[in-house]
Amino acid sequence: MVVVAGADPVLRESYRTCRRLQRRHDPTFYAATSCLPRDVRPAVHALYGYVRCADEIADDPARTRDATARRAALDAWQALLEDALATGRSPHPVVAALVDAGARHDLPLHRLPRYMDAMRVDCGPVRMRTTSELDDYMEGSAATVGRIMAPLLGAPVALAEDVARLGVAFQLANFVRDVRLDWELDRVYLPGLPEDDLRAGAATPRLREQVAREVARARALFAETAGVPPALAPSMRTGVRLARAVYGRVLDRVERNGFDVLERRARLAPWEATGAVAGALVGAGR
Repeated sequence: MVVVAGADPVLRESYRTCRRLQRRHDPTFYAATSCLPRDVRPAVHALYGYVRCADEIADDPARTRDATARRAALDAWQALLEDALATGRSPHPVVAALVDAGARHDLPLHRLPRYMDAMRVDCGPVRMRTTSELDDYMEGSAATVGRIMAPLLGAPVALAEDVARLGVAFQLANFVRDVRLDWELDRVYLPGLPEDDLRAGAATPRLREQVAREVARARALFAETAGVPPALAPSMRTGVRLARAVYGRVLDRVERNGFDVLERRARLAPWEATGAVAGALVGAGR
């Protein structure tokens, strides 16, 4: 267990709450976080906890049919953080941990309203019609989180935008992997996916063509941000390499499946994720 230096018992438990959230909901990201230096991990858990709670509000099955209620709940979640940033404390453990982490690491938490705007988009039926519309959404969601993560990774200032673009690459790979799951939530993030095919669960040639286009875009983003890990301190590289390796394997699987993300499994089996971890550890010193 990582102990937060100088934190009182209540605050330490707040960080533990965030750590449990990340471990339960995103084992891959949790494994990558575990590769980071001990003094950085709690802050990453806290950031994850805050955005995860926002995501759960947008996805809440109890509010699925009422987008207005979900947006109101997101407004309240954002207001809770803003109040805590003004006062320096919060009764909510996740918010309390994030405010403390922001102060300890000088995180640009003022960027989070942009992330919350993206979560509000998720509250209604989502139909990304154009690439620019999808890019704008990812700029608010993944890129925002990447910019907040950059100081935690010790990224040089000149590299901050590359860290943001790497976050976009991760999210785009997620959207490719989760086409079927997102459709069940009435969301279509990838432009050009034929809704008749999604409704029928049929990976037609035209659907595969659009998926292939987004896989190529994700590959290009990973290639363009290949300089991020080597530019980081050695203690930071393994976690970033691990995340890149896992999402690269997701794209590999989609390609092997002929870009069928409806009828064939795109998620990695445990042994494949383990292989990615091993590869990241081997490359950690480079």
